[in-house]
Amino acid sequence: MTHDGGGGAGPAAGRPRTGGEGPGDRAADRAGEGRERERERLARVALTRVIEPGDENAGRWLRRFGAVGLLDRLTRLPYEPGTLDGVGERRVRALRERAAAVDPERDLAAVRELGGRFLVPGQPEWPSQLDDLGDARPLGLWVRGQADLRAWALRSVAVVGARACTPYGAHTAADLGAGLAERGWVVVSGAAYGVDGAAHRGVLAAGGATIAVLACGIDTPYPRGHTELIGRIAEQGLVIGELPPGDHPTPSRFVLRNRVIAALTRGTVVVEAEYRSGSLATARAAQRMGRHTMGVPGPVTSGLSAGVHELLRGEGVLVTDAAEIAELVGDIGDLAPARRGPVHARDLLDPRTARILEALPGRGARDGPAIARAAGTTADEVLGRLYELHSLGFVERHGDGWQLTNRGTPGPNARRGGT
Repeated sequence: MTHDGGGGAGPAAGRPRTGGEGPGDRAADRAGEGRERERERLARVALTRVIEPGDENAGRWLRRFGAVGLLDRLTRLPYEPGTLDGVGERRVRALRERAAAVDPERDLAAVRELGGRFLVPGQPEWPSQLDDLGDARPLGLWVRGQADLRAWALRSVAVVGARACTPYGAHTAADLGAGLAERGWVVVSGAAYGVDGAAHRGVLAAGGATIAVLACGIDTPYPRGHTELIGRIAEQGLVIGELPPGDHPTPSRFVLRNRVIAALTRGTVVVEAEYRSGSLATARAAQRMGRHTMGVPGPVTSGLSAGVHELLRGEGVLVTDAAEIAELVGDIGDLAPARRGPVHARDLLDPRTARILEALPGRGARDGPAIARAAGTTADEVLGRLYELHSLGFVERHGDGWQLTNRGTPGPNARRGGT
């Protein structure tokens, strides 16, 4: 038997060619495509141990070679210098040392034990908005939780802020989390101390949906003090990350994690942040991708408000509650209620009656003709409207004079006059 140039028997070997493709051929093609997708997925699993999140050089290599091709070039002996452009030979050696130790099947098994999975671009659950990151797009995402990440991300908002937040910041973040959850929004944050944790807890208390994006393996809760919180999020929501099982966070990984939070959501809300803050980096990443950026104002005397106020001086939008956030990032008709102060009985008077009420002095009584002159109208109209005001409890009559009751006492902006 002869073999084709690919080193294996062709799909139609041993039987005559009919010039058409039958069901068996199509099934074989689909099976071959499935095997190729699985090889690509396993290569991406392996590369999460080799390439740091957000590495744009690696993103460019992936576009050129594919995940299988890139992994092959990192593990092939001998290495051909210049194959991976944009980095020095020392960096290539470090990548090759990492690649030599990968075991993707072991990593997949470790995450399966947690009830987790690994998603790659092109899968139905992959959030396509992450593609806005270009060459900095994640290689894939490790996920814990039962919900569909793509569906949740379509209606999500990031709430981020200072780790060492004030009680005001923690209270505000929890209120925003609960309010957004009650309106059917998914809240995304980083599970850190401070604002992040408060936002997650607010959502969980309201029975809502929340996603924690970690800067470490999803089997490695960080910070340790939030182990229980992250466990609750995995049960009620989703815990996701770019790094493989067992990997620990570093300062650079926290910064790079923020780009995923920004890309995943429709908008980012910052609650308390100093001038140099990872939360502001999240907001700026959101701005670069055309997402909404919002900030909650705080005391001008607080350094934790300085970064938020700087954001609001630029393209950030001031928000104070979940309704205002939903109005900005939501669909047409998702409007916040109108804002106004308390309505007083005086506000319900028609303008002419209110003008006559304002013509009465703050103290003492005034007769009808004097009130008419002060109000710029006739004595007959004044008399009719005074009786109307009397029936409403605003004024009372003393002989020929009229004076205000306690209910009719003018406010600080009312016009006052003497008898």
